[in-house]
Amino acid sequence: MAPADKTGGGPAVLRAALPFIALFGLAALLPLTGNEYWGLIATRAAIYWMLVAGLNLIVGYAGQLAIGYVSLLTLGAYTTSVLVAGNVTPPLPVFAALAAAGCVGAVFGVVIGLPALRLRTFYFAMTTLGFATIVTQVALAWQSVTGGGIGLSGPEMPAPFDKAWGFFYLCLGIAAFSTWITSNIAHSRFGRALIAVRDADVAAEASGISKARLLIAVFMLAGALAAMAGGLFASLQTYITPDAFTFELSLLFFIAVLIGGRGSILGPLIGTIVLTILPEIAAPLAAWSTFLYAVLLLVIVLAMPGGIAALLDFKSRKPLTFDRAIKPRPALLASLLDRRDERTPVVLTDIVLSFGGVRAIDGVSLTIETGKVHGLIGPNGSGKTTTLNVISGYYAPEKGSVTLGQPLEPGAPETRAGRGIARTFQTPRIVGEASVIDNVMIGATIQGQATFMETLFSLPRHRADERRLRGAAMTALAAVGLEALADVRADRLQHSELRFVEIARALVLRPAFLMLDEPAAGLSVSEIERLAALIKGISRQGTGVLLVEHHADLIFDICDHVTVLNLGRVLAAGTPSEIRVHKEVVSAYLGG
Repeated sequence: MAPADKTGGGPAVLRAALPFIALFGLAALLPLTGNEYWGLIATRAAIYWMLVAGLNLIVGYAGQLAIGYVSLLTLGAYTTSVLVAGNVTPPLPVFAALAAAGCVGAVFGVVIGLPALRLRTFYFAMTTLGFATIVTQVALAWQSVTGGGIGLSGPEMPAPFDKAWGFFYLCLGIAAFSTWITSNIAHSRFGRALIAVRDADVAAEASGISKARLLIAVFMLAGALAAMAGGLFASLQTYITPDAFTFELSLLFFIAVLIGGRGSILGPLIGTIVLTILPEIAAPLAAWSTFLYAVLLLVIVLAMPGGIAALLDFKSRKPLTFDRAIKPRPALLASLLDRRDERTPVVLTDIVLSFGGVRAIDGVSLTIETGKVHGLIGPNGSGKTTTLNVISGYYAPEKGSVTLGQPLEPGAPETRAGRGIARTFQTPRIVGEASVIDNVMIGATIQGQATFMETLFSLPRHRADERRLRGAAMTALAAVGLEALADVRADRLQHSELRFVEIARALVLRPAFLMLDEPAAGLSVSEIERLAALIKGISRQGTGVLLVEHHADLIFDICDHVTVLNLGRVLAAGTPSEIRVHKEVVSAYLGG
């Protein structure tokens, strides 16, 4: 039930597991008190956590505002109860009905989640609330099956789970299992991809992450957990009506994730426990529950935006030294990059792209060769970054073509990583709440071989993936000179360090072509010199580099070929020595 190993060492696994072992161990001792009332509360908390564990991947990791997840609890409760009662089919054993409810939940989890592929923030939240209303209305209207407003009996558990403590241990065991499998996902390449989609979606696409496939898999898992939690909830209630699935319950699930903190498993678990116990302690205020939840949500946002997870993150409070220096080691690139014998270049032919009435690129043609550094310069607004975005697939040109042996699919940035094209951005696209090593490992997402199901159960291929990807990421960090900061949160780094983290993330893809968008911006003179040595080292390993940069000295010192753009057109192209003396270039860009 602990998070997957983040360092590769056994002691680290044990340290990560200790809080979970303590929580579930203490819960397992609860029957010794003989207090069945608190046993009932603990059982309810375990059931709620089953749902929140899956919802946490959607809200806390992927950043999707799924507020109406009580709908899947409702769906699971009615599906299990109806199947056990035999209202539609011959009666099923309760565990078979729970499994069927899980399958139904997985399907409808995707149905609820599909709008997330197009809608963001509050628009998606409204669709989840709308689905919750639909489920409630169907339960009310389908009286012959659901009992309508009168309701129907919840499923009875077989021995030994028909007793209060037996049922408690069943729910506790399933809650522990839910913690384990969601932790496996959260601390895998899929979990890192989720936080990349949440906080750096453009970089996620550049790393080859398919948002649609990723979210569908997560919505299926969360839906299955929520529906099975609903089946257990129906058994706990013994009798269910639509009134049992309130908006306040949906708020509880959502706030449990927020109070727990984004990108954490332990925080939302503690949040779920606290929010389940709180109404029992403050029973006289039950009529004010919606108001209290709203106040609590406001307090979390204003006073504790990082949630419980931030309070428990003692490691991030340790001060960092201020005299840090970035010292790349280009010699390590040989073990990271594959020296490429093939000479298939990236070729742009007569690219035209307009925004409204403005022609941003007007007939641009250029060739990026492997093992060479190609400089792309020009005044602001000349179309340099737009050209990079066309190659990267973010923009589809109106005319012309981009080929790498075969045409590169326009408007499909997630396909570029698979073709060996990596890039950095003008403004570093980094996940601030993740560690430096996790940010770099995002770049190697598509190199993992384990499937979602293999990762879910931490099978050998998943563990081998994590060791291999972590090793490659550490090599990339060492190559750019940042290995000492591997476990530091990225939002604690200096701007110059973030530039090199982005390069490490691109290098871990083992690219055939690397596109750098103003990597020297904000760097000191000494850092620019080290960057130049690093870029030259990358090209010597056979990787083609397209360098967009305003530092003319850097361009002329390291580039093999230079293309100059002006007003979307190619003004000049040639070797650095030829560009230095080109009259139009000197007049339009270099000055003089």
